Amino acid sequence: MGRSWDGHSRRRERMVAKTGPAVTVAALTLAALALVTVLAVQAEGTARTAAPAPQATATVTAPTPSPTASPSPTPQPLPSAAAVGSTRRVVYSIGAKQVWLVDPKKDPQVVAAFLVEPGSVNPAPGSYTVSSRSAAARGTDGRAVEHVVRFGEHGGTVFGFSAAVDGSTPAADPNTRTGGIRSTREDGQALWDFAGIGTRVLVLP
Repeated sequence: MGRSWDGHSRRRERMVAKTGPAVTVAALTLAALALVTVLAVQAEGTARTAAPAPQATATVTAPTPSPTASPSPTPQPLPSAAAVGSTRRVVYSIGAKQVWLVDPKKDPQVVAAFLVEPGSVNPAPGSYTVSSRSAAARGTDGRAVEHVVRFGEHGGTVFGFSAAVDGSTPAADPNTRTGGIRSTREDGQALWDFAGIGTRVLVLP
């Protein structure tokens, strides 16, 4: 029994001795391959992370120039020839195409000043008075008008201030005789409130 067991142990040792190095080499090889694989994966991930993201191309749009608004004409000061007097009056300048509402009891005495569009026929320079008024009427040009303040007449042409209901202030048709002097609706309202029957109207060249 002693020999048999001893022989068996020796054979086992020889087998271990023969297979031990092979198993060790295989294990080391597998470990090395696994390590290389892990390092490769890490390197690939690092490369992806480090790669710069593509830059979006910025589109530069040239600024659109804003339209330039045409300047509005500024009313001129009241002419010195019309500044003297104690009478409440409407002053109309044919050349300046402008109206001043003057009240000497006010400070300043010019309570309003605005531009107008004259008719195709102008009244002669001089002093007039408001003779009639109409809240609404039909103009010579066929437009509906409001706040009509009439102050004179010559050769069948009636002169007066008015405002078109549509707010327009077109130039008068030279082929049509009209003495209507047009203003905006806001200015027409101011003149209507200021110039009652008998109010003086001073017409300047």
